[in-house]
Amino acid sequence: MQIQDLPFPDPGVPDARSGPRFLRWLFRHQLGGQLKSLAWGVLHFSAVCGLPFCVGLAVQAVVDRSGSGLAAAGGLMALCGAGIAVGDTFLHRAAVTNWITAAARVQQLLARRTAALGSALTRRVAAGEVVAVSTGDVEKIGWFVEALSRFTAAALTVVLVCVGLLVYQPALGIVVAVGVPVLALAVLPLLPRATRRADVQREKAGRATELASDTVAGLRVLRGIGGEELFLERYRRASQEVRHAAVRSARMWALIAAIQVLLPGLLLIGVVWYGVGLAREGRVTVGELVTVYSAVTLLTYPLRHFEEIAMAYSFSRPSAKRAARVLSLERATDTGGTREAVVPSGDLYDPATGLLAPAGRFTAVVCGDPDEAGRLAERLGGHPSEEGTSVLLGGVPLDELPLSCARTAVLVQDKDPVLLSGSLRELLDVPASGAVGPEEALAAAQCGDVLDSLVQGSLDAADPLDARITERGRSLSGGQRQRLALARSLLTDPQVLVLDEPTSAVDSHTEARIAEGVRSFRAGRTTVVFTTSPLLLDRAERVVLVHEGTVAAVGPHRDLVRTEPRYRAVVTRETDEEAAVRGVLAELEEIEETA
Repeated sequence: MQIQDLPFPDPGVPDARSGPRFLRWLFRHQLGGQLKSLAWGVLHFSAVCGLPFCVGLAVQAVVDRSGSGLAAAGGLMALCGAGIAVGDTFLHRAAVTNWITAAARVQQLLARRTAALGSALTRRVAAGEVVAVSTGDVEKIGWFVEALSRFTAAALTVVLVCVGLLVYQPALGIVVAVGVPVLALAVLPLLPRATRRADVQREKAGRATELASDTVAGLRVLRGIGGEELFLERYRRASQEVRHAAVRSARMWALIAAIQVLLPGLLLIGVVWYGVGLAREGRVTVGELVTVYSAVTLLTYPLRHFEEIAMAYSFSRPSAKRAARVLSLERATDTGGTREAVVPSGDLYDPATGLLAPAGRFTAVVCGDPDEAGRLAERLGGHPSEEGTSVLLGGVPLDELPLSCARTAVLVQDKDPVLLSGSLRELLDVPASGAVGPEEALAAAQCGDVLDSLVQGSLDAADPLDARITERGRSLSGGQRQRLALARSLLTDPQVLVLDEPTSAVDSHTEARIAEGVRSFRAGRTTVVFTTSPLLLDRAERVVLVHEGTVAAVGPHRDLVRTEPRYRAVVTRETDEEAAVRGVLAELEEIEETA
């Protein structure tokens, strides 16, 4: 796989049981690129560590006054130089390719998981955590996957050099062969503490990212209640905690780096001191001493990769753990499905609550608990209940349909729909039946004033559909965002449309027109609206009260207001005292009529 071939046709099914398993899965799926990086790394490091042998041969040739030996040493040195240049060039190319392809694979996996989970994702994982995984964590995971092959090449080179020195000069080679493993393993006792500090830093950084993301998302609300300073102070404290954790982590890594400098220096001193003694005794030549000294000096270059792989793993492990957590989330509806890809038709029925939405009718659902309404709306979209009960459409369980088929059949718009940045035309460029035009959908959602506002705020958009929408529609009011999202949902023209509080931020006059527009626009198609607004409820063909997880009453809005106290309490916000007074007045009226 080359960079120009991205994205992957199929990124695969990840092993998301844990962070380390996910990292191993990524490495296995890049085995070809890793082997290339390993081969070029061995060439590069071997050429670098081969220079001391060339230098030793040249020094010895000068001592022996051998012209042919000096020429041979020069030729070998030129060959090593070419190996260094070629190896470094292609090692860098292979390493960058491995890093980018690993990061791209993770991003594709996250994008697919996000698409599969839909709105259920942010109910299970904080939005800030998803942002952290898809940005900084992706880079750290790619870093470790890429660095692993370079570390392996460095380790092989160190072993080859030690073996070569043992063969070349056993007396000094034994010192190097014993000292180098000590250099490589000396920092091992410090790694657990460094890893723990890095984990703490990553955890605090993740919290700060979540807080920043949530604060920006709710900035309009914060300004409305004057809470900016409160949340800014919370973020200041969180960022200071990140800074302190980063400093503590950096101190540990600085200590590890210092040890990686100190110990090779001590080994060099030992080799020179012992080698000079052997040279005085005539047991080694000057060229051999220079060769061993230079080899030990250059060994510090591949040995640096031991520190890098430890750092890469300590930083990528929590990142991989977070990514695995997101990727392990499952949508109850089987993506592949166990039935044919045929969109069923008929009544929508939820066995868990007993809710029935007859085909082709406008049904309103009233829930006293907004969270319960959200869970029920999600279940109607194909997410079974915690007990595993699936919603039936025309008698067919939605979780047995392919994901694409289930979404064609039922579309759920939650209470906080997202508007992506771009033009209004791009916002409305969604999969649709083709039977509905953008103008019709916008008119049914009462978006006339929204279009005027967009045109006025745009410098070069004569057509409202070409007007730009800022990120998440933050330049629009809450009611304007709701209406544009409703128009987008109406444009898709699904067989079943489920709306969760679609007019909660709209004024009553506009809400009444939207209720009439949606009812006429969706005539003959199944529409379910979760709401407590009397204006919407009054225009519904059928109203269902869900109380404590089960259907408690069914009927027209006006009948339920008169006969069902629980319904009246939710819809009219009537208190117990007001209900008692109204009951007394009703009794008095009855007595008067009897008299």
